[in-house]
Amino acid sequence: MLSTRKPRRTPEGEAFAKLAFAVLRLSGYLTAAGDALTKPLGQSSARWQVLAAASHGALSVAQIARVLGMSRQGVQRVADLLVESGLAEYQPNPQHKRAKLLNLLPKGQEILAEIRLRQAVWVNEIGKRFSADDLVSVERLLNQAIDSLSEHDPS
Repeated sequence: MLSTRKPRRTPEGEAFAKLAFAVLRLSGYLTAAGDALTKPLGQSSARWQVLAAASHGALSVAQIARVLGMSRQGVQRVADLLVESGLAEYQPNPQHKRAKLLNLLPKGQEILAEIRLRQAVWVNEIGKRFSADDLVSVERLLNQAIDSLSEHDPS
C-alpha cells in the first residue's frame, strides 16, 4: 500500500533532489551533443563512451560497465557493434575464461582520436562560459555524489 504522508525533505535533501534533476537534464543535453559530434563519423555517444573506456587498456565488458555506470548488457550490445564494425576486437582474458577483453583496433583508435578533436572544439567553446575553478568544484561535488550513491542502496 502506498503511503499518503507528504514527504519531508531536509534543506540538504531538497538541494540534492534539485541537483539530481539538473544532472539528469544535463545528461540529456550531453548525450544529444555527443550524438551530434559523433554522427558524421558513423558513431553515437554510447559507442564513443565504450571506445574511450577501452582506449585505457583492454577491459572486460563488465569492467567497462562499472567504469561508465551502465548496465553490462547495454555495454555488451555496444561492444558487439564495435567489433562488428571493425573498431574493436575481443581478446582472451587470462583472468577469466568467459569474460573476454575488449581491445581497440587501429580503426577504432583513429575514430576515437577524431571524436576527441571534435569534442575539444566543443568543450572549449562551452567551457569558456565558466571559470575553471567553478567547474573543478562542481566536478568534485559530483564525484562525491557518485561515491555516496555507489555506497547507498535506496531500498
